[in-house]
Amino acid sequence: MQFAFSEEQEMLRRDVRRYLAAHYPETAEWDRSEWQELAKLGWTGVSVPESAGGSGLGLIDEAVVFEEFGRARYPGPFVTAVGLALPALDSDQLARLAAGEATYSVAFDDLPAPDKELVDEVVTVSDPQVAAAVRQRGFAALALESVGIAQRVLEIGVEHARTRKQFGKPIGVYQAVSHKLADTYVETELARSLAYWAAWCVSEGEKDAALAAVSAKAYAADAAVAACERSIQVLGGLGMTWEHVLHRYYKRALAIQAFGGYAQRQRAFVASALLD
Repeated sequence: MQFAFSEEQEMLRRDVRRYLAAHYPETAEWDRSEWQELAKLGWTGVSVPESAGGSGLGLIDEAVVFEEFGRARYPGPFVTAVGLALPALDSDQLARLAAGEATYSVAFDDLPAPDKELVDEVVTVSDPQVAAAVRQRGFAALALESVGIAQRVLEIGVEHARTRKQFGKPIGVYQAVSHKLADTYVETELARSLAYWAAWCVSEGEKDAALAAVSAKAYAADAAVAACERSIQVLGGLGMTWEHVLHRYYKRALAIQAFGGYAQRQRAFVASALLD
């Protein structure tokens, strides 16, 4: 079994990172007019069937895209529309999504629709099987986005620790700083492994897909929140300012953490699945 990313996946990661860096600096707001650009690049239709104008691939093929959109703090509803809502869309809606003509959110299990103020349509799900598919794919996508968030705030913290000096030394040489960043690194790597395992399970229809998605979302979301909090502490007063981007990552991480219930609820599901 091949665990490394393919050359095509790495090329896709580089393309997504370059595009987002050029069009969406971390403090930018969403430009609705650019949604069709994402469609032209093929990113809105990776998992959409070919019959509806998509690529007909799967979640594992677009996993790097979700991670990069998290890392860039993309302010639009990409993960909501392409990650969460996709299993609830009919063929016409899938075609419009792939073509960049519409954006969607989804409401299910009495959960409010995320990013509903940014999308064209909210799809309400009542079928339990569809809701399960939405939850599995959506939780895996949110876990991947969380990994991107954790990775980026770690980079911000490390860069500050290297360049900020106190008593004539970079603050990164002090254990109170370096240990926080080391903890973030370890948790981010574990979150990444869980998130890509979940993406693979969902993409391949594995019997453990629900368990993998819930586990990944619970751990990765908590890891992203903790990463933000540590980097804010590393930056000190600067990390608390409105002008700095860290608070934007922190708010997104908190929103992901809360969606579908906090980690305690998801770990109860995992415990039940393993012990019952």
